[in-house]
Amino acid sequence: MTEYNVEFVESAAKEFRDLPSDIKYRIGLAVRELRNNPRPIGVRKLKGHDCLYRIRVGRYRVVYEIDDQAKMILVTRIRRREKAYQ
Repeated sequence: MTEYNVEFVESAAKEFRDLPSDIKYRIGLAVRELRNNPRPIGVRKLKGHDCLYRIRVGRYRVVYEIDDQAKMILVTRIRRREKAYQ
């Protein structure tokens, strides 16, 4: 199976950098796992969007797009659950 490339939009990269180190570690592991399986158990497709998905990492949500043609995952948001969908 081909690995997907993972990229962050600038705002998501900033959100990631600003996280506490323990949360950053857990989210980093989850994002690395997406390279091998972009639709892991527990993934949810966001309503109203063709290619946006989210995974839970504790109280945080990682929102990302999947481009199966280009084998690319683009992380668009990393936020606490209360603010992830605003």
